[in-house]
Amino acid sequence: MTQPVSVLVCALGGEGGGVLSEWLMDTARRAGYPAQSTSIPGVAQRTGATTYYIEVLPTPLTELNGRQPVFSLNPVPGALDALVSTELLETARQISLGMVSADRTRVFSSSSRSLTTLERMPMGDGRLDAQPLLDLVTQFSHESQVWDFSAMAKEQGTMVSAVMLGAIAASAMFPMAREHYEATIGTGGSSAASLRGFAAAFERVHTTQAVQAMLADDEVDKPVPVADEPALDGFPAPVRELAALGFARLCDYQNRSYAMQYVQRLQQVLDAENAIDPTHENGHAASREAARWLALWMAFDDIVRVADLKSRASRSQRVALEVKQQDGELLRVYEHFKPGAPEFAALMPAWLATPLLRFDKARVLKGREPLALALKIGSHSVGGMLALRLLAGLKWLRPFGSRFSVEQADIQHWLNTLCSGLREHHELGLQLAMCGRLIKGYGSTNERAKRNLQHILQHLAPASVNPSPQWRANAVRQSREAALTDEAGTALDQRLQSLGAPKRAVAEQPIRFIRSAGRSKPD
Repeated sequence: MTQPVSVLVCALGGEGGGVLSEWLMDTARRAGYPAQSTSIPGVAQRTGATTYYIEVLPTPLTELNGRQPVFSLNPVPGALDALVSTELLETARQISLGMVSADRTRVFSSSSRSLTTLERMPMGDGRLDAQPLLDLVTQFSHESQVWDFSAMAKEQGTMVSAVMLGAIAASAMFPMAREHYEATIGTGGSSAASLRGFAAAFERVHTTQAVQAMLADDEVDKPVPVADEPALDGFPAPVRELAALGFARLCDYQNRSYAMQYVQRLQQVLDAENAIDPTHENGHAASREAARWLALWMAFDDIVRVADLKSRASRSQRVALEVKQQDGELLRVYEHFKPGAPEFAALMPAWLATPLLRFDKARVLKGREPLALALKIGSHSVGGMLALRLLAGLKWLRPFGSRFSVEQADIQHWLNTLCSGLREHHELGLQLAMCGRLIKGYGSTNERAKRNLQHILQHLAPASVNPSPQWRANAVRQSREAALTDEAGTALDQRLQSLGAPKRAVAEQPIRFIRSAGRSKPD
């Protein structure tokens, strides 16, 4: 060949893109091939990753007879042989710039995402749908392989640059042999972890060539397993996929009996949807949304759930992996809790919880701090782990607590309104089902979310508000989207007023007067 092989590498800040570029250059020189690399730093992670452009002439220096190749300083759009990227949206950005061509360029992209500022801002799930990005990669590449580079790097205890090097080496786009790459990485110290990451990526790319096989292995795009559970046999496949996950979650959260209650509630929604849409033209959309949000609401977070999650073996393994714990190193993990009166009252029967909450509220209204117990528990110790497991074992007490009964009543109210709206108009029922996503968070955030939902159900869903079900469906949708816009609820209040509904009641908050430091008390 008389033309160099060109590769554009895209890496976000701190991912070792510079190290990767140096590795490639050192490997080419070690193998006796002429090469050149340039880099263009990005302004920020989302306005542009740092890009590294590498060209290698696949003709050994010994065969050039003293001639020197002329390399390009920057990539030519549409003339790349390969694009390697550590983030899916960045891959799509490079494709949108015209860097790749469907008849030439091979794309190796991580399926992982570094969320943009606009994706992080909404109260709800503001993430971009990954599927259009994956479709873009497939459409505008000669060959593509998409999987999670970052996850593989974490599994091997190394940086993502080592994984990228393994992918490049296995693709054989450059003429260097595997031993040349491994010799460049070296041995000993951190090199051992880099070699593990390199080998893992090399084997994956080397043994998996078809993009569909790669996507099937991708954790994001695996088909959702359908539980082999007789209780779910009556549900159509689109609903059963989500119901299986919800059933498993609630079995883990409480017990099988509680999961069966989930099935019964979901059956109510399915029956209502079948009545309004007997031909299933809408693909059981309302039942699918209900299956998703009902499971999440029924598995509401409390102190028992927190203790359970913090004391699991998988969590300890994840922490050790995140801090890169080495053999022989000691790791101490301290869990910080500050349960207050609401957390304790949640596990008490109503006749005990009510006076406790009333007493705590009276303290707050007098300007005093709410009752709370600050705890620091070392989950690495036997005593700390035993305390967490004892607390996690109190899940049997949950159904007798005051919060459990309140949550179940709120859930049933939402479901009753949902089914009623669904029998009247499918779109209205679907929008009410999607209102389940309003329930999120912990403590005051969760309480505020439930108040928002109840306000929408009361003032926008009933037929007495407006005889047109389509109008009510649009009103519910607009209010739900407004509620997810900002935490304070300003957008929601404005939307409610524009729809003729009353604003939310102002939550009672104490006013505290603090004397300035150094000022004496008045006579």
